[in-house]
Amino acid sequence: MKRVLAGIAVLLLGFAALTAWALESSGVGVLRTRKSDGSARETHVWYAADGGSLWIEAATPERKFLDDVRRNPEITLTHDRETATYRARIADTPADHARIRELLRAKYGVRDWWVGLLQDTSRSVAVELRFVAAQGGS
Repeated sequence: MKRVLAGIAVLLLGFAALTAWALESSGVGVLRTRKSDGSARETHVWYAADGGSLWIEAATPERKFLDDVRRNPEITLTHDRETATYRARIADTPADHARIRELLRAKYGVRDWWVGLLQDTSRSVAVELRFVAAQGGS
């Protein structure tokens, strides 16, 4: 019985480690939005450049940071050790959904595949970030 439990524990640890690697190992930005009470919300996001903009994805339309963007589209994103202000545009057409899925699949490869096994992105929402200004320090 102890061997079975040890085996299950090893499998669970492996699953957790693989998932952490897939989600956070590289190419992760920190999106900062404002909640309705004015306090900051930080969300770790994958991002991809396309057409002069950065693109991020909300895995589902219920993600809280989308509510923040709807209230105030001026956000900051820290990625690659740089912080900048962007104007966010929620891009929720089927073409935009296909675009963000293609961008993330191309950039993150097997990591995107793994996360896709855990999170249904069939209803995901693309968000286009247009550069406004660089910020000092990060």
